[in-house]
Amino acid sequence: MSVSTRVGAVPAPDSSGPTGPSPAPTAPAVPAPPAARRPTSVDWRIRFAALSLIWGFSFLLIKVGTHGFAPLQVTLGRLVFGTAVLGAVLLARRERLPRGLRTWGHLAVAAFLLNALPFTLFSYAELTISSTLAGICNATTPLWGMLLSLVALSDDRPTRRRVAGLGIGFAGVLTVLGAWQGFGGQDPAGTAMALVAALSYAVGWVYVRRTLSGAEGSNVAMAGSQLLLGTLQLALVTPLFTSFPASFPVGPLLAVAALGALGTGVAFLLQYGLVAEVGPTTATLVTYFIPVIATAAGVALLDEHLAWSTPVGALVVLVGAALTQSRTRGARP
Repeated sequence: MSVSTRVGAVPAPDSSGPTGPSPAPTAPAVPAPPAARRPTSVDWRIRFAALSLIWGFSFLLIKVGTHGFAPLQVTLGRLVFGTAVLGAVLLARRERLPRGLRTWGHLAVAAFLLNALPFTLFSYAELTISSTLAGICNATTPLWGMLLSLVALSDDRPTRRRVAGLGIGFAGVLTVLGAWQGFGGQDPAGTAMALVAALSYAVGWVYVRRTLSGAEGSNVAMAGSQLLLGTLQLALVTPLFTSFPASFPVGPLLAVAALGALGTGVAFLLQYGLVAEVGPTTATLVTYFIPVIATAAGVALLDEHLAWSTPVGALVVLVGAALTQSRTRGARP
């Protein structure tokens, strides 16, 4: 999802940066790991490609998961498996969870904005829209971040280029939806939920930068705590709106397990390592590969229809998103 998606406590270049499957993609913007961190034995390009594939396929996994379980159940399972992965890492590293009621309160809000709400919205959205469209909607997160900066929710002043990127990006969204045809063939409610999910990622990033940027604790501990709180939130809500599954079909169950363990747990660890090794600017470029992979996966494996306006509009969205993250020379990163 968006490097927002998505769940990790990985700092992004600016408030309009991607969040994910995610999206975002990813969570708390705590201090970046030390620059002296040694690279792993696996080349960063391979890990970058793996992260792109994991998050790109997340929308397909959501679609398959909803074939056997209610959307809230898909989200709850996703958070359970993701929390289990990060919990195991914390135990192996013997790291402590963050302290302080204020920190946990902020993490609870972050868990809602970056995990519980967008994950659930994407699951509901994919009941009526394709995984391809969901992946493209996820790519609008930087555009929403830019829009938030225009209404003074960010200290990062917009430039003409970035404002132009905002307009270009949303023109791409209209192209994807076929606005000239009256949005024919697209479910308005499902599309709206996917776009609101991307907006939630952007709002969540603004929130964590303002409240958790100075919090103590490692990135893994902060993200693990956030996922734990998101799991508790869904565990309280899900029984109120769904009944216990009558069966556990293998395909959807494996999809949910992969979505949580890989798309929410392992993906965070990959991104954390990339940020530590090559920096957040390079690491967050993964955002621009997600809709491409989501589209390819949906068309090839789910036989989803692909009109000419979908890839053309997606390309326009990505160009606009890239412009919203550009900076003039000498700008503070």
